[in-house]
Amino acid sequence: MTDLMKKIKRSDFVKNRGRYLLLLPSLVFMIVFAYTPMVGIVIAFQNYDPVAGFFGSPMIGLENFRFFFESGEWVQVTLNTLYLNALFIITGTFMSILIAVVMSELKNRLFTKSMQTLMTLPNFVSWATVALFSVAFFESEGIVNKVIAAFGGTAVDFYSDPDVWVGIFVIIRAWKSSGWNAIIYMAAILGIDRELYEAARIDGASKLRCIFSITLPLIKNTVVLMTIMAVGGIFRGDFGMIYPFIKDNSMLYPTTDVIDTYVYRALRSFTNYGRTAAVGLYQSVMGFALVILSNKLAKRYAPESAIF
Repeated sequence: MTDLMKKIKRSDFVKNRGRYLLLLPSLVFMIVFAYTPMVGIVIAFQNYDPVAGFFGSPMIGLENFRFFFESGEWVQVTLNTLYLNALFIITGTFMSILIAVVMSELKNRLFTKSMQTLMTLPNFVSWATVALFSVAFFESEGIVNKVIAAFGGTAVDFYSDPDVWVGIFVIIRAWKSSGWNAIIYMAAILGIDRELYEAARIDGASKLRCIFSITLPLIKNTVVLMTIMAVGGIFRGDFGMIYPFIKDNSMLYPTTDVIDTYVYRALRSFTNYGRTAAVGLYQSVMGFALVILSNKLAKRYAPESAIF
């Protein structure tokens, strides 16, 4: 008994009880809002009846998954989701790093702070608002077509041409989120020892050489970590972004219809909670598998960047 009491006193929990106490609200929040709802996974295997609940609804095995995988659209919506999210990750990361590097090189503090504010503001504008204003740009007599006509080009019917929307979404996503995400990379750059830059300049290195030889290598771990976290959501289409622009325009589905918009239309048509839960489970499992894979690759080639 005495030995047990000594072990308890020496335990990390007792030594750091103050820190664990500070962690407790976040832990309770995660359990209540992240882990407890995971009980709802069972809906994916049921013919779910809201009145009967989880325990009263009949089990139907994999029937809900069959609905999705036997449809001729699951390959298209999955590929669209992966393709768009991959482009968002690549372009978003590049633009965020570019903004962070440029801002870190500026010496005028007032100008820097003003630019930071302007670049983070789009993050607080809702996608519905952005989509509403986009009509003025992309309609047949919109601003973009007027600019094209001014240069002697042919007007584009944006709302019947699915190919142009991949580029539009990439540009709009970069405009909205790159400035906000750049904050993380700016913080990483601020953590770099300034003496490294001073030593490089004494040796005759230019600003560009300092960026490529000091800044980028030393924020590599942050970039890899952020990429791994982004990969976790690569199977989730950004419904809030895509649907306000596309709505139910079937002409744009070939390049813009993602898993989330497909599930939304299916839920409106069939009101089947089990089928939507099955697709959500499919997204989560595939996303988790990609996180494990990307983390394993990071652990092999950049061990310091791995999450676990």
